[in-house]
Formats: sequence, structure tokens, C-alpha cells
Amino acid sequence: MGSTTTTTPDIRLSTDLISHLQKAIPQDGTRDSLLSSVIPSLLKSVAEIARDLQSSHHVSAAGTSNIFGDDQLNVDVQAEAHIRQAITSCPTIVTASSEEDPVERPVVHTSSSSSSSSSSSSSCHEKYTLAFDPLDGSSIIPSNWTVGAIIGLWDGPSALNTPPSKSQFLSILGVFGPRTTAIIAIRLLSSLPSICLEAGLDNLTQTWELTRPALSLSAPNPKTKYFSPANLRSASDIPQYAGLVSQYIAQAYTLRYSGGLVPDIVHGLVKGHGVYLSPVSGRHGAKLRRLYELCPVALVVECAGGEAVEFERGGRRILEREVRETDERGGVVCGSGEAVAEAVGRLFA
Repeated sequence: MGSTTTTTPDIRLSTDLISHLQKAIPQDGTRDSLLSSVIPSLLKSVAEIARDLQSSHHVSAAGTSNIFGDDQLNVDVQAEAHIRQAITSCPTIVTASSEEDPVERPVVHTSSSSSSSSSSSSSCHEKYTLAFDPLDGSSIIPSNWTVGAIIGLWDGPSALNTPPSKSQFLSILGVFGPRTTAIIAIRLLSSLPSICLEAGLDNLTQTWELTRPALSLSAPNPKTKYFSPANLRSASDIPQYAGLVSQYIAQAYTLRYSGGLVPDIVHGLVKGHGVYLSPVSGRHGAKLRRLYELCPVALVVECAGGEAVEFERGGRRILEREVRETDERGGVVCGSGEAVAEAVGRLFA
């Protein structure tokens, strides 16, 4: 690894990581805040959530629920607070909403960050909206399984009523397991490459290192093929889904399913192959929210060369359709392109 460069107090991004991120970010001054404050601050919040989880030996109900009626855990509330605090130092993030507080609200910035960056922000016209799920998979935290954070960044003062394919350009998946890692996907301009990489946190130096420069879901002829069948109860209502799962078993696919969206998606990215399915039926409805989970994950999958499609709409690309309400939910089929095509053909034939 190269030497490190300080970006935010107590957290560093290695020179290698910064150089790799720069490949997907314009160097003409129009996106300066992405590396000067936005990405470093968001990665700092991921590190802080990881520290909380490592010391939270008593995971309990917080006694509150979000606007959707979901009960909150103490770790949900803490994770939300870390990300909210992180973006107060990012003047270009002007609006934010989350699964815990699903209302797009203006971000109140610290006075020092606003004054120091006002000229840069105004000249570059950078205005971003953050939409995030601070702790995805909290139901499996008591079992000490890997969980994650899902973060999406959009151009403009709102993420609603605009096609994600045009406005959402950055996703970060924080992965809290035996190691703390972050999957970072960026897709900005057709003239620049899209990237999907993995960074790992060195707890001793508090440095984010570049651990995998490129994650790909297009491995040719993988030795092992993986499938993750979420919402498997819906197979009792959807014969095609039951048949597809049986087909995977007959074809000697390897089952990798934890009950957490982030670890299951990341497993496919690391292995270079996989398909994740979360169908929806009348008795077993959709749980994944488009704004906070499906769209950011879809960007990651596409930047890795895979595909992400909607279950309810017969295989339509997730990022084509605008999000109109923060509580919109849906099913998904995503992963390696050939595996998604095979699943779509079976499910919607």
C-alpha cells in the first residue's frame, strides 16, 4: 500500500484508495467535495457504526418505532446518529432521509464546514441528496451475524420523482462482520469508467485501505454458482419460484443466504458470481424499500457488471423507474447477468 493522506479527524484514506476513486470522479472542479468531504465523512460514519456494534453486547429495543411502524433497536438509533452527524460537515449534501426517518429534510451544517466550503460549493454547484438505511439486517444482530449499512447519493435537492439511472451516482455498502469493509460504487459520466471496489478498515491505524480494486459479477464460467433465495415463504404462493429454487438445487448451485441483504449481495461480488432473489406474493409482501435499499444496491450490482431488475414488473430494470414515495417497496432479482436472465425467464415465462 502507499502512504496515507489524512481526510477527516481520526480516519484516513490510503493514497491507493484515493487514486482509485479519482478514476471515476471528474478532475475539473465540478465534484471536488466527493473526495474532500463526502466520501471520507461517510466512511468515517461506517467506521463509527462498526465500533458501536463491536461494543454493543446488549442489543435491545429502543422503545421507539420509525414512521413505517418498524420497531427500532438501540443500535439502529446509534447508527442513524453517526451518519446524520457525519453529513453535518458536508456542505454539498443539502438534503437527507433514511429508513429510520423517511422524510427528506434539509441538512443543518456546522458553521465551520459551511463557511470553509461555501465558495467551492457555489462555484461547482454541487448539491446532493443522501438516502440511506443506517443498519440493514438488524434482526440478525442478536445472532452476531454480518449486517450492513446502505448509502445512496443523488444529484440535486431530492431523490424523488427522478429516474435513479440519471440522478443516483454513488453507493456505499458498509459491511460489519469479522472485518469492517465498504463496497463503493461510482457511476458519473460516460467518459469516465464506472467503478465498484472494496475498501477495508485497518483498526490499528484507522485507515481505509484499497483491498479489492475491482469487483465483478461477470466471472467467466465460475467453478461454483451461488443463489440467495430471500422471502422463501413466497414460494408457497409462486410455483415458478419454488420451481426455480428446485432447479438451482438440481444444478448443484451453492446456497448462500444469511437473511441480510448486504452480506448476501457482497458474497456474490467477492466470489464473482451469484443471484439474489426476493419475490413478492399476496401473503408475503415486499419488505425492501426502493429508495433506501433497492436503488443503492442496484447501482452497486450494475457497476460490477451485473443486472438488477424488479420482480413485480416482469424483469424491468430497477434504476429505470423513479421513486415517488419514500415507502415504496419491491421485490428484486439481481446478480450475474446470465443468472438474472435465467431467473427472469423462469419466473415470468
